[in-house]
Amino acid sequence: MTTLIILTVVLALIVIAVLAAALIKIRQDLEATSQSLTTLAAALTTVEQEHLKPLEPAVRAINAQFETILSALPGIAAKARVVAERRPR
Repeated sequence: MTTLIILTVVLALIVIAVLAAALIKIRQDLEATSQSLTTLAAALTTVEQEHLKPLEPAVRAINAQFETILSALPGIAAKARVVAERRPR
């Protein structure tokens, strides 16, 4: 009986030690990931400020041209429908 109690206590201690080691490893991995994400965020901010911000006026101009083209499409479609209807079959 005493042997079973001792083995149960030893097993419980082993389980606790393994869980503690796993939690410590998880914490270390999360800290490393956090540092990597901080570095990545800084790099992305730099890319945005140095490379993407200067492109904003050009992107706005291109989008304005697309809006002009898109607004003309319904009229073009209507004319194409008329031409298609007049075409002999």
